[in-house]
Amino acid sequence: MIRKLHEMGVTSEMAYTAGFGSIGLTVLIWLASKKGEDAGIDRADRWGLFVGEWAPTFFALGVALKLEEQRFLR
Repeated sequence: MIRKLHEMGVTSEMAYTAGFGSIGLTVLIWLASKKGEDAGIDRADRWGLFVGEWAPTFFALGVALKLEEQRFLR
């Protein structure tokens, strides 16, 4: 799967950027849910955690793609 992503042009920098972007998106979604919904802070926390779980996946993909890029350059 990592090799296929690499062949499709996905770079480690893209994955790292997506990871940092998901962290920022987590904060924005938490704030929007807290202010925009009448469900209270529990719902905002759940939305924030849902999106916040994406960041480690993107960072792990970034590391795997970096290893693939280094292997490809050898």
